[in-house]
Amino acid sequence: MAKSVREALDRTDFRVLRALVDDGRAADVTLGETVNLSSTAVARRRKLLEEKGVVTGYSAVINQQKLGYAITVLVMIELSSQSETKLMEFEEAVMACPSMSFCSFISGENDFMMLINVRSFDHYDLVYRKELSNLPHVAKIRSSFLLREVARRRVAPAVLDESEG
Repeated sequence: MAKSVREALDRTDFRVLRALVDDGRAADVTLGETVNLSSTAVARRRKLLEEKGVVTGYSAVINQQKLGYAITVLVMIELSSQSETKLMEFEEAVMACPSMSFCSFISGENDFMMLINVRSFDHYDLVYRKELSNLPHVAKIRSSFLLREVARRRVAPAVLDESEG
């Protein structure tokens, strides 16, 4: 039986991954210094991690408050039905919501969880009326305003613990 991708990674691969999570823009020389490898060895490992699909991209972390979007809203949505057609129609419509930064199909009492980014409570009222209330097949919308961010990790530490598995 073939090994899983995780089983094929060694301690050094996990050190490279942790360093990339800390600074995805790090040059190979800097990354090599961090993980005690030559820049050539780091470049080769980074390329292999990308080819295996472990590293899928690099992005900037944006401070949305600096751009005027000080409020994040957790929106729980219950649909009137979970038929395949209605799920697909809802998911397609959600992709057109410009205020939505995250949406996931979930288990439990609600069907979808969304994160909405707004400038103010008045702005959320507008988003609610123009975007959320027009989504197809919605039976119930529950909103909670995030008051204070306690933690935000790009990756949970356990995921990059090479002893896990």
